[in-house]
Amino acid sequence: MESSDALDVAREAIFVMLKIGAPVLLVALVVGLAISLVQALTQMQEMTLSFVPKVVVVCGALILFLPFMLATLATFTEQLAARIAGGG
Repeated sequence: MESSDALDVAREAIFVMLKIGAPVLLVALVVGLAISLVQALTQMQEMTLSFVPKVVVVCGALILFLPFMLATLATFTEQLAARIAGGG
């Protein structure tokens, strides 16, 4: 394996990591911003008000995006295994 092949694999791995993590992180960001806005408008600084809804929504997002995440990871793994079997 040449250094360019290793860089290609590393670049693809980083891209796959971003594709897998981004949907859930974006959902958590939007929910966190919405809850922060509500807390700022109502001046309620309750810690569980921000924690519990975010956990529930992130779990729902994981369930919703899990098929996409698994398909992306399976495709990357198959391509990597084919690259290893092909000798580069």
